[in-house]
Amino acid sequence: MPTELNKTAVTQYPIHPLLAERWSPRAFSDRPIPADVQGSLLEAARWAPSSSNEQPWRFILVQRKDEVAHSRIVETLSSNNRIWASRAPLLIVGVASMLRSSSGRPNGHAWYDLGQSVAHLSIQATAAGLYLHQMGGFDKEQARVALEIPENYEPAVVIAVGYLGDVSELPEDLQARERNPRSRRPLPESVFNGKWGEAADI
Repeated sequence: MPTELNKTAVTQYPIHPLLAERWSPRAFSDRPIPADVQGSLLEAARWAPSSSNEQPWRFILVQRKDEVAHSRIVETLSSNNRIWASRAPLLIVGVASMLRSSSGRPNGHAWYDLGQSVAHLSIQATAAGLYLHQMGGFDKEQARVALEIPENYEPAVVIAVGYLGDVSELPEDLQARERNPRSRRPLPESVFNGKWGEAADI
């Protein structure tokens, strides 16, 4: 059974429980995710807002049970990420379309919009009892080749998705990180009033 951890965010102001409970574990169970649940995650991502409704996100699903495809994407991960991410039943590669479909011009909002889409996916996952761990630590060019991603599309993130696993199965250094309390900067260090550096009175 997974080791229970209380990772609910301690907030200065009330927020929705799905936001407070979302966190990024490294201990994943290998329990498969039903196809309809995966569909709901991607449906949530599909309805994210985007500049000019370009919807520049693309997602490549890599199921753990597909050993060849799974091995191919795990090999693109940094050595630290491989230790734990390979156990997740689903890896999703988030890709940004860098050109606008309407004009063929560069889409300066593509990364932002992909991020919004993944944020929607992450909250839907929390509602379904799932967890995500998003990784920038992977070889993007290796992923491009392995997944046959065409020109003008940029792999941006690999996302491990699954149910919570047992923390005690992680290496000791990762167990410690898993048990650390969540933290964020105080709001006045990130939110300004009227101009940069003028702390907002909240």
